[in-house]
Amino acid sequence: MPQLDTSTWLITIISMIITLFILFQLKLSKYNFPENPESKLTSKLKPTVPWEKKWTKIYSPLSLPLQ
Repeated sequence: MPQLDTSTWLITIISMIITLFILFQLKLSKYNFPENPESKLTSKLKPTVPWEKKWTKIYSPLSLPLQ
């Protein structure tokens, strides 16, 4: 049974990784990313509701006194 020639595997794998890296870079270079992304002002858009301004204590049923 003949031996499998693995002498070219290293160059094949390295060239495949380089090719995939170049293709990935070309794909990413097509997108336009904003240079200085600013945070959206969600606090101004958020409606103010009364229960968000004050602290509310939530009672667990196990911590209530026995009746």
